[in-house]
Amino acid sequence: MSSSDIFIGETTGTALLILLGGGVVAAATLTRSKARNAGWVAITLGWGFAVLTGAYVAGGVSGAHLNPAVTIGLAIEGGTKWSDVPVYLGSELLGAMIGAVLVWLAYYGQFQAHLTDPEIVAARTTEEAMVDRKAAPAAGPVLGVFSTGPEIRNVAQNLATEIIATFVLVIAILTQGLNDSGNGLGTLGALITSFVVVGIGLSLGGPTGYAINPVRDLGPRIVHALLPLPNKGGSDWSYAWIPVVGPLIGGALAALLYNAAFA
Repeated sequence: MSSSDIFIGETTGTALLILLGGGVVAAATLTRSKARNAGWVAITLGWGFAVLTGAYVAGGVSGAHLNPAVTIGLAIEGGTKWSDVPVYLGSELLGAMIGAVLVWLAYYGQFQAHLTDPEIVAARTTEEAMVDRKAAPAAGPVLGVFSTGPEIRNVAQNLATEIIATFVLVIAILTQGLNDSGNGLGTLGALITSFVVVGIGLSLGGPTGYAINPVRDLGPRIVHALLPLPNKGGSDWSYAWIPVVGPLIGGALAALLYNAAFA
């Protein structure tokens, strides 16, 4: 597998992952969307199908990591060369940013309508007036389309939630096919992984929105900060390290357990 294979596969696959994942959040959130208020189940299913699509597209080219936590886990496990890790990580971040831009383009009219809606603007103004600007989380009204945020802001709990959820994802990926002489599940593995992502969303996604993928959160958050969105508010950079560090720790712990107990 060459560096160009990794770059093409991971950039394309991660872009599709974020396009469809961010797209379902936009569909359920934004004013004038036909799917508005579709709810959490629709969002978790949408993210599961997003993983499935990205993994099938990139699987034969780059192995379809699509997630630095998976890349680090596979490097610790031994299935990925450490020399390839920087290419994986850079490609995944680029793909995530491309996917976020595509969500903005696909929902351009809905973003404009939502962020200029008098009720949304008034609610935002009232919220800002009621809180201490220095202590308040700087999260804009459409930031949730691009990145995650906690329902209860508690650093220890939020970090633990992301570690636990990502641990589940990576250990599930690493143990695929152990009952098949260690040969893995091939293309069926992408389907099973997408089911695991849906399960994580339904069971563990409530506290933080289950980033479980550093670039899924960081790349779109950067795009949110750069896009010319009216009344977009802040990008909540004070929280941004948690959905990066937590998944990386969770992925590493899963790989260490795998090497100790399963390999």
